[in-house]
Amino acid sequence: MTDKRQRQKEQRAAKKDAEKKAEGRKELRKRLLTAFGFGAVVVGVFAVGSIFSTDGDIPKGYEAFREQPTACDAEQPPPESVMVFEEPEPQTDLEGATAATATISTSCGPIVIELDLDNVATANSFVFLSREGFFDGQVFHRILADFTIDAGDPEAGGGGGPGYRVPDEYPDAGFVFAPGMVALSNRGKNTTGSEFFITIGEGSSTLTPTFNILGTVVSGQDTIDRIAAVPVAQEPGSVAKSLPLETVYIEGIEIDVTGS
Repeated sequence: MTDKRQRQKEQRAAKKDAEKKAEGRKELRKRLLTAFGFGAVVVGVFAVGSIFSTDGDIPKGYEAFREQPTACDAEQPPPESVMVFEEPEPQTDLEGATAATATISTSCGPIVIELDLDNVATANSFVFLSREGFFDGQVFHRILADFTIDAGDPEAGGGGGPGYRVPDEYPDAGFVFAPGMVALSNRGKNTTGSEFFITIGEGSSTLTPTFNILGTVVSGQDTIDRIAAVPVAQEPGSVAKSLPLETVYIEGIEIDVTGS
């Protein structure tokens, strides 16, 4: 066999091999797209189904918490009332106030927060929702050791809110979180709602300064310790053990404003 014929044979073999690989990649893409499409539909169905119960009133995620024992040997309070607002009403007594505190009554005891009144929109929204009873009966849906305890979501899963967005009021770039700080959660810019977290350990220092600061805990560390001690399991779809196996409720939030 001449060198020319040998090269032609090798070229044909290479071309055939390339075509076979291309066809394989095409078939793989087809299968992946089909699987993804089916998976997306399934996930979508489960996601929609997990948000609300059949009666359309109480989110199923919240119902699951209602079926658990109440933490700290407390009595189970009345269930939450799901509320939706177009925007928060202005809390006029915050204008010119020298101080304001929020006392969060929980299944494990009270937590007192001194509100940061410099973050006007953040404080106004939290005070408005508290006075409306929005948080009453809600749960601490996430407990992350040495990091945060999370509450304020009516869906009890990190995806619910009050029906409006709170403007971003982020701290300076050099801000560092420390235990005892309270901030509003978000999923990026312009997504802040009602969910909030309290930092409970040094691990919170890894948080970026991209959360509205609500205030600082001034009383109730013993309550926070009891909440942090609640047994947890691994959250579905996550490697973190942060799903409480006993339910910590917000029984109510009392706002006290001075100097207005």
